[in-house]
Amino acid sequence: MSVVSQLMHSPSEDHMGAVMRILRHLKVTPGKGLMFCKYGHTYVEGYMDADWAGSVTDRRSTSGYFTFVGGNLVTWRSKKQKMVCRSSAEVEYRGMAQGVCELLWLRRLLRDLGFGPQKPMDLYCDNKAAITIAHNPVQHDRTKHVEVD
Repeated sequence: MSVVSQLMHSPSEDHMGAVMRILRHLKVTPGKGLMFCKYGHTYVEGYMDADWAGSVTDRRSTSGYFTFVGGNLVTWRSKKQKMVCRSSAEVEYRGMAQGVCELLWLRRLLRDLGFGPQKPMDLYCDNKAAITIAHNPVQHDRTKHVEVD
């Protein structure tokens, strides 16, 4: 759906065929959805990943995250990044920044609803270089071009 929506300004018959396949899939799966269970906690966890230079048309990267509250999936997002990144570490670091913003928003929302944090929120990332940059302030000198994130 994401790829099709990027091409809506100049659609072709192939694009319309893809949209029709998506609509047929949605039509035959009306009972599918998310199952929410009670696990007895409200721990907040986030997971993120990124695809470095995954778009063959403009070489931009796509990053995404999803979050769980109390063991249940509550938010998810994938988005093409605005700029071309120089390394997978930079892509993952920018994606981590988006994931942290989502976690902070969820924490504020849960507080407003009367659920204080039971433990620190966790954000999981699979890129060791991005994790090292996030944990080590000395590394920030080598990443001034991503300092805003």
